[in-house]
Amino acid sequence: MSTKNIVNGVHQQQLAKVKQQMQIQRYRFLLLVLLVLFTSSFLNSSAERSTFCSEEEEEEDLLDSNPMATLGGLKNSSASNSADVDSLARFAVQEHNKKENALLEFARVVKAQEQVVAGTLHHLTLEIVDAGEKKIYEAKVWVKPWMNFKELQEFKHVGEQTTATPSDLAVEKDGDGSGYQSVPVHDPVVQDAANHVLKTLQQRSNSLFPYELQEVIHAKTESVEGSAKYDILLKVTRSSKEEKFKANVHKDKDGNFHVNNMVQDHS
Repeated sequence: MSTKNIVNGVHQQQLAKVKQQMQIQRYRFLLLVLLVLFTSSFLNSSAERSTFCSEEEEEEDLLDSNPMATLGGLKNSSASNSADVDSLARFAVQEHNKKENALLEFARVVKAQEQVVAGTLHHLTLEIVDAGEKKIYEAKVWVKPWMNFKELQEFKHVGEQTTATPSDLAVEKDGDGSGYQSVPVHDPVVQDAANHVLKTLQQRSNSLFPYELQEVIHAKTESVEGSAKYDILLKVTRSSKEEKFKANVHKDKDGNFHVNNMVQDHS
């Protein structure tokens, strides 16, 4: 073999080694770029998760310390007369009795509403027997079912239940017992009349959104030959819109309610 051929062979081997080394360097560079991109993506994702978890924990801590911090809208309880609501009402009375060393007795739930918080905040209007007298109380019970958590947030007296008949409540006028007299808005009969107005309002509405009773603003009653008439001013909501309605409701001798007149109030 000539010297020239030997030199050419060595030169080709060197070129092959250089190409191989360049290819290896290229692969290493690509791997390094991919590693940098992956590391950057991982760090960003971890930071986002950390921020999200931190914000979520802060929100949970805030709600745990104060369930009223973030409130959903009040709506009528889906089961106002259910055993679950009665159980919450009895729990509220028992907790109040333990805290205040009282002897209140639960009679019935007059009204039940609920609010979505970190769990559910139940707003209850209760008929309570206190030393033989019927009274109206409002209670708020905070429930987190996934933690088996239940706590009485508020329990307060808001009024006396009237035990008088419609005839007793009527204001004497010209000696014939005609006339209206104001009655407590939390009176169970007034609440029953208001719920009947709400039901009638819903039946007459073509809206897909149900009406929700927010409060009875004012109520008056009059006796009429053994039955009773109620003039009621209600505040209701439909979706996010607030409205007021005036209604005249007749309660017959059998205890049935009939809406005689109902108009929207723009005051």
